[in-house]
Amino acid sequence: MNPEKNGFLANFRYDFPASIIVFLVAVPLCLGIALASGAPLFSGIIAGFIGGIVAGVLSGSQLGVSGPAAGLAVIVLTAIQQLGAFDVFLMAVVLGGVFQLLLGFAQAGIIGYYFPSSVIKGMLSGIGIIIILKQIPHAMGYDKDYAGSLSFAQPDGHNTLSELFYMFEAISPGAVAITVISLLILILWEQKFMKKIKLFRLIQAPLVVVGLGIVLNLVFAGLSGFALAADQVVNIPVSGSVGEFLGQFTLPDFSSLSNPAVWVTGLTIAVVASLETLLCLEATDKLDPFKRVSPANRELKAQGVANVLSGLIGGLPITQVIVRSSTNIQSGGRTKASAIMHGLILLVAAAAIPFLLNLIPLASLAAILFLVGYKLAKPALFKQMYKQGQSHFVPFMVTIIGIVFTDLLMGIAMGLVVAIFYVLYNNYKKPFLFEESRDLKDGVIRLALAEDVTFLNKASIQRTLSQIPDGSKVVIDASESINIDFDVIEIIEEFEISAEHRDIDLQIIERKQKGVENQMRKVESAIERKLVPMQEKRMAI
Repeated sequence: MNPEKNGFLANFRYDFPASIIVFLVAVPLCLGIALASGAPLFSGIIAGFIGGIVAGVLSGSQLGVSGPAAGLAVIVLTAIQQLGAFDVFLMAVVLGGVFQLLLGFAQAGIIGYYFPSSVIKGMLSGIGIIIILKQIPHAMGYDKDYAGSLSFAQPDGHNTLSELFYMFEAISPGAVAITVISLLILILWEQKFMKKIKLFRLIQAPLVVVGLGIVLNLVFAGLSGFALAADQVVNIPVSGSVGEFLGQFTLPDFSSLSNPAVWVTGLTIAVVASLETLLCLEATDKLDPFKRVSPANRELKAQGVANVLSGLIGGLPITQVIVRSSTNIQSGGRTKASAIMHGLILLVAAAAIPFLLNLIPLASLAAILFLVGYKLAKPALFKQMYKQGQSHFVPFMVTIIGIVFTDLLMGIAMGLVVAIFYVLYNNYKKPFLFEESRDLKDGVIRLALAEDVTFLNKASIQRTLSQIPDGSKVVIDASESINIDFDVIEIIEEFEISAEHRDIDLQIIERKQKGVENQMRKVESAIERKLVPMQEKRMAI
């Protein structure tokens, strides 16, 4: 079943509640990332609603949610300091969007498909673990690290693990009480007997948690020791008038186009934001219960347009973000309408009811994110990956450890390196197909070369040929090989010469087919020539 075929109204009862939950999670993340980036707080809100509305409308991803990304915070902070002014940096954001558009038209989205499933699943589990670790201090009322942080090292000199010790110096009874009550509600809502009751299926648990959090915040305000501090609640900028609200939008400095550093920053933003987006897109598709496949090149174009608009009105760089996307999926979102509505709600709420948003305790949101993190890093996934074997489990674990102890991109790079090592090792092991009962008869050694033999197989082929005893009968069968690198051909030719001196009776069976056309293009061309006209003819009838 494809949900979008049912139409907007049929999916509204799923998408609208999900959009509210994503909105609630997005608000502190937008503000926290802006704070960590050394940018105006409202720039995070701008990136949040532009990412939701613009990227949501243009994207082909049904469940991905875009906004400011924690992975770009350090880049943004450094760039603002080096460029000297925020409006100059905004010009770099605009250029970054233009570069992303060019990448989309250049079909660069295919890069995302070169990341193994083990690394993508490791990324999801690693983010799940880091979400839980990062939210524990917020749950206890210790809010020194900005909301949305995903890096091990923190701007204040602490790190993810040391923060767990420092939080004991400032535990807030009010925040702890809100966290415990919120977690109990969330866990209760997940029980099977609760899901049988229609009322509890209609009302999402996170909405109850946030509503109760606001009530408890107001109640605790009059209780000594339980009152929440200003940094323990959402802190969105409050505007006294329409003019003051509009004054928070900033135009880029167009005169800085002549500054080479602005172009370099724009290119850096485009490359990093595109990579994060493609990885998140792949991960979101894996989480999608309907297993839809999102067009990667269209996503790059959507992100490019969103970044151009964000930079033009004073927003941070935008990427598709896994925390918001996974929250959307776990909250029941079915189509892109949930991402778009979350952006609209964010814009309206920031303009009309910031005072109400500022009553939401960060402890309530921490409890919601605990559940998101747990579902991303379920123990069942670790068991599943372990059963798939060492070549899948090791890159999976390396990716997780890398993300937890460094940052998102570094962790993925580490997992990818290990996964590539296993690919190279497996290629080393299978230069030819050999079964003793079939390929070692009557004193004849038969080596059937694999379909694709590359320079990666040089060492194993060289080693095998050097171990063949003098005076043997050898058949090297290349009849089923399509591609053989010149490096391998050279080794076989050298063995042919040495065989004469070693009294080896050598027979070489030549390839039937040399080289191969681009099979992907052949399939696409055949579909366009034969299947598409047939479908159009049926529709016409």
